[in-house]
Amino acid sequence: MVSAGWIYLTIGVFFTASFLIAHYGRMRTGKGLEEYFIAGRRLGGTVSALTYSATTYSAFMMVGLVGFTYVGGVGALGFELIYLMGLMVAVMVGLRFYAAGRLRSYVTPAQFLGDRYENRFAAVVMAAACLVFLVPYMSVQLVGPAYLISTLSGGQIPFIAGVLFMGFVIAAYTWWGGMRAVAWTDALQASMMITLALILLFFVIQIGLGGFGSFFSALETEHPELLVVPGPGKFFNFPKFLGLTLPWFFFSITNPQVVQRFFVPNSVWSLKNMFRGFLVFGFTYTIIVTMLGLAAKILLPDLANPDLAMPSLLTLVPAPLALLVMVGILAAAVSTVDSILLSLSSMTAVDLYKGLRPKASELGGLRVGRATILIMAAVIVAFSIRPAGLLVELSVMSSAGLLQFVPAVLGGFFWKRATAAGAVSSILAGIAVVGFLYFTRTFPLGHWPGVWGILCSSIVFLAVSFLTKPPKGAEKFVEILSRKQV
Repeated sequence: MVSAGWIYLTIGVFFTASFLIAHYGRMRTGKGLEEYFIAGRRLGGTVSALTYSATTYSAFMMVGLVGFTYVGGVGALGFELIYLMGLMVAVMVGLRFYAAGRLRSYVTPAQFLGDRYENRFAAVVMAAACLVFLVPYMSVQLVGPAYLISTLSGGQIPFIAGVLFMGFVIAAYTWWGGMRAVAWTDALQASMMITLALILLFFVIQIGLGGFGSFFSALETEHPELLVVPGPGKFFNFPKFLGLTLPWFFFSITNPQVVQRFFVPNSVWSLKNMFRGFLVFGFTYTIIVTMLGLAAKILLPDLANPDLAMPSLLTLVPAPLALLVMVGILAAAVSTVDSILLSLSSMTAVDLYKGLRPKASELGGLRVGRATILIMAAVIVAFSIRPAGLLVELSVMSSAGLLQFVPAVLGGFFWKRATAAGAVSSILAGIAVVGFLYFTRTFPLGHWPGVWGILCSSIVFLAVSFLTKPPKGAEKFVEILSRKQV
């Protein structure tokens, strides 16, 4: 247990440093929506890679994925590596997003849908869906650190206090800074995340378990069920694994906070370095986190709540190290939520406000966007006070809804015959299926809602597109991007 005073002091120092960086970024942010939301498209490769990594790998890794590994074993490693496999889709589509953004001045991914399909409603549908489905994912970023702070303090800091504090600080930090501040603080936070996680791993393995040899020996003798798939109690059976990983594979092209990272690099070279850096970061961080989950199972075998595996593990290490790792987890949470809030505020300003009021000024749009940050922060705080389900499963539920964008996005870039009616109807049909199945907790043939949703949205997209006429500029749009030297 660590005293509440030390926790407050450590958090205060961390957020003070973050606010100073945010203020520095704000002072170097020009006027207009592009400057505030995508840093004027002028970030270098290293900063782009670190902000991409920090945005993607959130608090659910060091809290949620550790808990998932604790209960399910090495199947959790396969689950997370599926995301890295999806990087091939990110490269293929990301290069085109980058080119399209430069050619058409896109600020949000929803602008692409509205422009490509020559239908403003397509952008509105995507923006509205993101506003709904990203709430559970943002909630994870508050719940994980709140669990951590409460457990580490021995209950001196209540869970609700942690949620309220994180929500307030992240909202203020994001509202003030904009993309440039978010990206620069992400660079610091990503470095902290992976460095502190690695230090914790070596301490736990070397000091707590007597070295890597003893660690693997203990796994083989005490918990052999964690080393096979589907794992204890068939935790990772095929339908569950498919349901969890399918949204993860397409995460990079369906989550707006990630897609917007394709718009910010200052050159194609920087964009490619962003992908390279993310691949190295992601693989390393995933291995570290899953090993921590396995180590927690050996040291703390009887936890009732798997999401408390990391907080409980930190009670076994010296207080200074626990405090530093806590800061690393807070950094992961902040870097993800601020990116999502910024992305959602940009979609509200550009796709909803200015999309529905084309003559509205950029200043008006910016005001609406910044107000959205505060409103959405209040919503996620309310949603987080009573979390429902494992943190990783909440994240995947969110991604399952966003998964329904895949046919419209891929079709928009690669299929000249794709139509606006096909895109809009496929998104709405897929979301309706996912929402109904999750609400009724129905899993037909054992498969998860996201699987049935993407099957439905794909069929609807193809069928409706064949029955309707494509936009006049669709063929030219696809050809230009396919010829563009990226």
